[in-house]
Amino acid sequence: MIRSLLAAAATLLVSTAAAQQTPPGCTAPEHRQFDFWIGDWTVTDSAGTTPYGTNLLTSEESGCVLHEHWRASRGGTGQSLNFYDRQRRHWEQVWVASGGNVLRLSGQLDGTSMVLEGDGVGPNGAAIKNRIVWTPQPDGRVRQRWSTSADGGKSWQVGFDGWYRKTPGS
Repeated sequence: MIRSLLAAAATLLVSTAAAQQTPPGCTAPEHRQFDFWIGDWTVTDSAGTTPYGTNLLTSEESGCVLHEHWRASRGGTGQSLNFYDRQRRHWEQVWVASGGNVLRLSGQLDGTSMVLEGDGVGPNGAAIKNRIVWTPQPDGRVRQRWSTSADGGKSWQVGFDGWYRKTPGS
């Protein structure tokens, strides 16, 4: 009986100590690799003359998640959650558009660019690969290039080339 009580007390102490430990958080340098995208942005062509939309990127969950809020100039919205997966050691993005489209990407920092890729389905129902590259510019802008491949990654077609400029006053 005493052994049972001691075993139960030891189990309770171990589980209580584990519950009181602070979670590891997202303070490692890898979690900061995509922070260059945080901000309130106006998105245009490279010249800044054709508006594509606005994008608000916020850091949430104690810096563990970048939350994207996209609003296209011609209508339509979308949101993504972006996070560093410490077990898999790469970045993940889950995008959902107002039309119901879902895109899942993963990848990593390559030099100064964040490169995320994922499989998808094209408008005709055929399999495609998506690659999105975000590159911070020396003047504070961020360039986003979204390319697709219908031949398994042998060739790529750029479908979106957006330039992010901080919204004045943000």
